[in-house]
Amino acid sequence: MKTINFLIPAATLLLISCKENTVPKPDGFLSLEYPEAVYEEYNYPGTQFTFSKNKWAEVKPEEDISFKIDYPTMKASIYMNYRPVNNNLTMLLTDAQKLTFNHTIKADGIEESVYENPEKKVYGMFYRVIGDAATNVQFYATDSTQNFVVGTLYFYAKPHFDSIYPATKYIENDMKMIMESLEWTK
Repeated sequence: MKTINFLIPAATLLLISCKENTVPKPDGFLSLEYPEAVYEEYNYPGTQFTFSKNKWAEVKPEEDISFKIDYPTMKASIYMNYRPVNNNLTMLLTDAQKLTFNHTIKADGIEESVYENPEKKVYGMFYRVIGDAATNVQFYATDSTQNFVVGTLYFYAKPHFDSIYPATKYIENDMKMIMESLEWTK
């Protein structure tokens, strides 16, 4: 009898509490906010070019006349390598293209954009590597006679294209600005 007295209120409570329909929560979306890009002219000591860089990024020296443009909050860097052209343009072009196409194993695709600015004598190629490659954005630029520069984006994490896509797009815009604002000083 005691069991029935306990079950009737418990069953009533259970029926009353189950009248409301359960509604699934909507999907959440990752909300990443980056500061609006503000560009300033920059010249790394020892190089023969100037360019506009995002003022939120930090420039740090590397070996020789190479340097990196660091994005600490995104855990990413653009590695910039400058080389003078000394009858070795074919080799420099081959090395830059090889750097990009070594990622075809992991890449779902590679988009190429030719860049030409005859007024400033800047000619090059801009690459977007789609997929889980080690680097998703690269470019090279040259005046074909004296100067050659390569820029390559790396993240300090295992590449998952979907996860790093917002940061990649932000830095890709900065890399386009670097390429489009590039001017040779000699």
